Amino acid sequence: MSSDIKSLIRIHVHVHPTYYHKTLQSQKARCSSRWPALGDTNTENATTLHKPNPNPRFLRQFPFARHPIFFPQMPRHYLPPLLLMAAVVLIAVTGCTNPLSTGDLPAFREAPAFRNAPRCAAAPTIHIAMTLDATYLRGSLAGVLSILKHTSCPENVTFHFVAISPFHHLRRTVAATFPSLPFRIYRFDAALVRGKISSSVRRALDNPLNYARIYLADLLPPTVRRVIYFDSDLVVVDDVARLWGIELGPYVLGAPEYCHANFTAYFTDRFWSDRDFPHALDGRVRRPCYFNTGVMVMDLAKWRAGGYTRRLEGWMEVQKKVARIYELGSLPPFLLVFAGEVRGVEHRWNQHGLGGDNVEGLCRDLHPGPVSLLHWSGKGKPWLRLDAGRPCQLDGLWEPYDLLLRRRDRRPFAVDV
Repeated sequence: MSSDIKSLIRIHVHVHPTYYHKTLQSQKARCSSRWPALGDTNTENATTLHKPNPNPRFLRQFPFARHPIFFPQMPRHYLPPLLLMAAVVLIAVTGCTNPLSTGDLPAFREAPAFRNAPRCAAAPTIHIAMTLDATYLRGSLAGVLSILKHTSCPENVTFHFVAISPFHHLRRTVAATFPSLPFRIYRFDAALVRGKISSSVRRALDNPLNYARIYLADLLPPTVRRVIYFDSDLVVVDDVARLWGIELGPYVLGAPEYCHANFTAYFTDRFWSDRDFPHALDGRVRRPCYFNTGVMVMDLAKWRAGGYTRRLEGWMEVQKKVARIYELGSLPPFLLVFAGEVRGVEHRWNQHGLGGDNVEGLCRDLHPGPVSLLHWSGKGKPWLRLDAGRPCQLDGLWEPYDLLLRRRDRRPFAVDV
């Protein structure tokens, strides 16, 4: 039990039970006037907590209690300390907490509003897809802020978020952090992949949401024919319209390719020694090369027409039921289906690997060349290293986009008196 709650239990207060009920109604109305989504609009002017000589320690911890609204003179009727604890917690915590803190999610400050430049009237709508969950929410919101900050037409960017849970809490958090953001959240059914996922080198890669990118063509409405998929551990430092504008031609995907990487290392010896598996890579337009699936421009119309979701699922079923042919989560099925048939994008659009490898997550430097997007793929995440006081040098480039409302920036209770 926390020291704050213990201090509440030690307080002896005299409260009339009828007034106690009115206290909750009144305080709920006070909160509703400030954040209408949190309560109804009834207004009753009766507040009844009474303590002639409040505990000094309590007043130091909860200075709002000095206001006479909490301690008016009234008839004394004894209320046991435990009931008082419930009353104070309900009034001060449940009724009027920071509205950006929902459920067990952390609180985030409201991002600034970004407006279009005059020339944006004729600009296209840019569709961006990302996943949302409690673990990576901080990274996702930082990514959204970076996109809006650097694009010339921020009001033309629509976000499509995919989530499993806590669905409604995530929706409220995004809406409160970006009040003017055009977005939709789509519920992802984890059962679609739970029987197809096999363990990988890092537990985070086994999260069903890591496979949601395979199902974007099914989740998003048919009117969305093209989308940029972004991972939740990156920031964009260039106008995303430049990435959106690339010409895919006959290809389904556009992404930076890394042909210097050892392509064979992404599959097991069991894959390469099989009589049939390696031939799946035959007949490609170009030599199959590694590409990172954390940044992809996707033609959803071609994807739907070609049945690519089922093709990817087929390799997941091979991995699960036939032979262990890879170790890296959702990436190898993409390589097996698309490698060698990807529209190449400049490397500047995915300076990946800043999170180190999948085992230790050590610090890494940028690849040579210009930078439009910084991607902390790998085990090390910038917010975790910053919080631990052991950041890598490049983690400081992520920090300006961090919207976490830190404890020192918020009051213990936000009560409108």
